[in-house]
Parts: sequence; C-alpha cells; structure tokens
Amino acid sequence: MSDKRLVYMDNQATTRVDPRVVEAMLPWFSEKYGNAASRNHAFGWEAEKAVEAARRTLAEGIGAGPRELIFTSGSTEANNLAILGAARMYRERGRHLVTCATEHKAVLDPMLALQARGWEVTVLGVDADGMIDLDELRAALRDDTVLVSIMHGNNEVGTIHPVAEIGAICHERGVLYHCDATQTVGKEDLDVERDGIDLLSFSAHKIYGPKGVGALYVRRRRPRVRLEPIVYGGGHERGFRSGTLNVPGIVGFARALELCLEDRAGEQARIAALRDRLQERLLGELDYVHLNGHPERRLACNLNLSFEFVEGESLLMGLDGVAVSSGSACTSASLEPSHVLRAMGRGDDLAHSSIRFSLGRFNTEEEVDYVAERTIAAVRRLREMSPLYEMALEGIDLNKVEWNRH
Repeated sequence: MSDKRLVYMDNQATTRVDPRVVEAMLPWFSEKYGNAASRNHAFGWEAEKAVEAARRTLAEGIGAGPRELIFTSGSTEANNLAILGAARMYRERGRHLVTCATEHKAVLDPMLALQARGWEVTVLGVDADGMIDLDELRAALRDDTVLVSIMHGNNEVGTIHPVAEIGAICHERGVLYHCDATQTVGKEDLDVERDGIDLLSFSAHKIYGPKGVGALYVRRRRPRVRLEPIVYGGGHERGFRSGTLNVPGIVGFARALELCLEDRAGEQARIAALRDRLQERLLGELDYVHLNGHPERRLACNLNLSFEFVEGESLLMGLDGVAVSSGSACTSASLEPSHVLRAMGRGDDLAHSSIRFSLGRFNTEEEVDYVAERTIAAVRRLREMSPLYEMALEGIDLNKVEWNRH
C-alpha cells in the first residue's frame, strides 16, 4: 500500500456531504432561487414551501413540532441563542446556570461571557469516563437556577450522557434543560418530548449535510420557552433569529436527516463494527495505549486513544494523508491540552498524546486496516526515539523518578 493514500477519519469535525443531499440542494441554487421571506411572488412562495417542508422533516426527526424549530447558521449559533437568549429572558427569575466541564467551547464560552456580566455558573465535573454524577447535578440546582446545559454525546471522547434522567431532574425543579445534540441527532435515539429537553441544538454538517446551517429546538408548551434574540433585523424565524434563510442548506439539512433515519440502527452498527476493528488492532498490537471515554456508553463513530510516550502532534505528522485529530478539532490552533481530557483526570502527558479517530458512512474495512497499520508503524517509530518508553519497558516507575533539573 502506498503511503500517499488519503483517508478521512475526522467525521466528528465534519462529514462529506452525501451525493443524495447535493442532488436535493442543487435546484435551489440556480433554478429555484427565491428568498423564503419574499411573499409577493411565486419564487418566494416556492422557497417558503421548501423551508416549511424541511422544518417538518427535521422537527419530526427529534420528536418536535415544526413551529418549535428555529433555523441558524449551525450549532455554535444555536448554542449561543439558547444560552444567552434564555439567561437574558429569565434574568429576573434568577441568574444561576449549570453546565459541565466537558462541554464544547460553544457552550462554555457563552457561559463565561454571562459570568463576566454578573451571572453565576456552576460547572459540574466528570468521572474518569467523562460521565457526570446525577446526584451532583441535583445538588447544584438552586431556587435561582434558570438553565442547565449538558450535551448528549461528547465531541472528543464520545461519552453519552443520560439525557432523559437529566431532563427529569431539571423538570422536577422547574429548570430549563438545553442539550447540545450536535454529535447525536440522526445517530442516537433522541426525542425531545420523551427526554424532557426544552432547548436542543443540532447541525447539518455532522450528518452528511452542508456546512453553515443548523437548528435550535425551542419548546412551545409545558413549559413554553421564551428567548431574547441575539440577532436583530427583520424578525425572521418568529423574531428569534433574523436573517435571510439559507434555503439550499435547509433543504439539504432535511434530506441529510431523512437519510440518517432511514437505516439508523444498521448504519450505526456498521460504523461501530469498524471502530471496534480499529480499536482491537491498535490495542492488540501496541502497549501503553489508553481508551478515553466511556467503554460502552459512547458514540458508535468515536475512538479516542492516548498513546503513551508519543506526542500527539508528532503522531499526526507521521500519519500524513490520514485525517484524524489531536485534541478538539475546533480548538486545534491551540497547543493547550484538551480541556475534556483534563476534566476526566488525564495528565497533560496523556492529553497531549491523544488522537481522535472518528468513522463515518463512507469509511471501509480496508481503510480501517490501512489506518491501523500506519498508526502502529508511526507509534513504534516515535517510541524508538523515546528514552521514557525504554525506561517503562525496563519496569521503572516514571512517577517515582527524581529528575535532575540542572
């Protein structure tokens, strides 16, 4: 096999747009190009009709009604609208918010922005598998708590949180529950009504749809959730989010979710089998490899491993042509160790040596075997240059070594 081959295994960062999705979108660029808000002519009516059909499809896919779905530019905007919008709308009721240490930065950063403006934020810790403690969540809720924001599936380590239990705890106390379900909509079993979710963010580009379009579910009854907008001008999307709608993107978003739900169980089983094949090869042929994330309650696509005595960035360079990520893809410009792995108690050395392989619809068994071979060869080559690996093989406990600092 030639090392020049390109293999994509970074599906949690983004996915290839399914050709069937592209096909559904194409007419809306050049033949049917009306603005969905132009209500004076057939071009606009046609676009509006397509948007509303897509809204119904997407809403049904999460167990919601079509009037509960607000289109956004993606999950980052949806998370910001949910958190900032709810906090500002209910600030007279209370200024306390609860989240989790392993959330995406698109949740943690709006929380920090509110904290700087006088809100109080409780950040729950996680165990070594990345799971929150439900008793800690119960204890964190106060009379002035207005919102809890805890994701469904983690973008780095794949751990899946028990959203129905979280929803029930929040509703017992009359607290709104926002769930970032970017990694799970279309893949995991999720129903906003059954699971007691009041606000839910998701995005097209994680489910083989286009980039630049997402949605926020906003519950309309029991309880009716109100948000203060973060974007003004024109009153689109019932005043929640102004701006011309991305009609081709919305059409593609709905088609992408339709395709995911057609054979969700079968597709997720196939992807999980590929992931397990890769995991077995790497753990079977390399020592000092650690699985990050919950061993069972995790996304089918996710395999996050720490390769001790190997720098993650060096390993990425050794895997040229193979698209994987070290730490979080969204913050990879920073060489800070992953905040998710740190929250799980991994030391900086293990956090720096982590690689996330994320598989998807278009990956094959042959690609899995190729990536396994490349990874094993690269890790072995890098470890040959590591005196620490040699010491570990000799049985020396590196934690007890007193290093000479001079």
